[in-house]
Amino acid sequence: MKYITIFVVLASFTAIVYGFTIQEDNLVLANKYIGFGTVGLFLLAMPLFLISVSKGKKMKDYMLTEENIKKMQSKTKEKSKKQ
Repeated sequence: MKYITIFVVLASFTAIVYGFTIQEDNLVLANKYIGFGTVGLFLLAMPLFLISVSKGKKMKDYMLTEENIKKMQSKTKEKSKKQ
């Protein structure tokens, strides 16, 4: 998954750079390359990256529930006591 994400990012950046280099010769084709590169970054690479990074993590730990609020409050109280 990591290598697929890297490949998509490199291909997208390559398409964007190529689009900017041919912009003077063929504006319509340049805009297509720039657009497909941007779509590749934000609709392919970013979700692939987020899936690979969040694999095996509990979403409950990152949600703002009363239990997590109490944990955060107790941690801030401990830090203030140490100082």
